[in-house]
Amino acid sequence: MSKYSLVLLRFASVFGLIGAILGAHMAGAGSYAFRPIHAHILVVGWLSLFAWAVYYKVFQKTQTVLAKVHVWSAILGTVGLTFGMWLYMVKPFNFPEVITMIIYIGGGVTLLVSYITFCLLTLLYRQ
Repeated sequence: MSKYSLVLLRFASVFGLIGAILGAHMAGAGSYAFRPIHAHILVVGWLSLFAWAVYYKVFQKTQTVLAKVHVWSAILGTVGLTFGMWLYMVKPFNFPEVITMIIYIGGGVTLLVSYITFCLLTLLYRQ
């Protein structure tokens, strides 16, 4: 298994577990306040990271600079977006809104960079 595939797979499994626990908590509590956070954790954290892990296992055998940018922007962006979304929507620590917004938007922009680099990787892929 390639290094990038394993790293992405491990992060996907952590996000999958967090998403499942969050979903179970919402069902048990009868409150769906975490629904957008839960959805992003599962779609971006579990599904996207897992799909990219498969891509690196099946297609991308070389560790290029573009692949490195993709993998780390995907991980940091997913963490930043979901954590920032939680801080912004739930307000667990009563941080100033500008701080939570910067984390939220910064994570989203970083994640967008990962999607752009992944698109470039697939367009530039040579077998």
